[in-house]
Amino acid sequence: MLLPLLTGLGAAVAAEPADTKVRLSTSMGDIVIQLEPAKAPKTVENFLQYVKDGHYSGTVFHRVIDGFMIQGGGMDAKMAEKPTRAPIPIESDNGLGNTRGTVAMARTPDPNSATAQFFINVGNNFFLDKASSRDGYGYTVFGKVVSGMEVVDRIRVVPTGNKGPHQNVPLTPIEIKKATLER
Repeated sequence: MLLPLLTGLGAAVAAEPADTKVRLSTSMGDIVIQLEPAKAPKTVENFLQYVKDGHYSGTVFHRVIDGFMIQGGGMDAKMAEKPTRAPIPIESDNGLGNTRGTVAMARTPDPNSATAQFFINVGNNFFLDKASSRDGYGYTVFGKVVSGMEVVDRIRVVPTGNKGPHQNVPLTPIEIKKATLER
């Protein structure tokens, strides 16, 4: 029963226009992401479903490392993880690289473990690409920042520290107030 449901969802993604964008309204300003449904269809469909469900509202950028990336989409300001749907398969062999301004899915060491968390590359992180990665899988790039890179750059340099077991946490929470689909 799950396979027909997933197949139906994949058809919905194929209908997404190539210029599909998502606006992240954050406590530091807006970031607009251009999605790549032709290159990462399952990942884009997954991300858009979380957007449509309102999942990202009230989450924070919980991991910020200048020169590397800013990560968010899964935790609230108290570092409580929000519930997610089942993980999606990796699509890192899509020709998109982890370059400055691109958006990729976060995952655990299991390459097929991405759910809701994503990161924005603030540097050229070629070592995260499938061809260069140590694990042979890399990280799936599924979009790029087309507006608001100055907001990303303000976030990447905020003071960070430890919060419980978490490292590189902004000392002042940077909230994703809302994520909206733009046409």
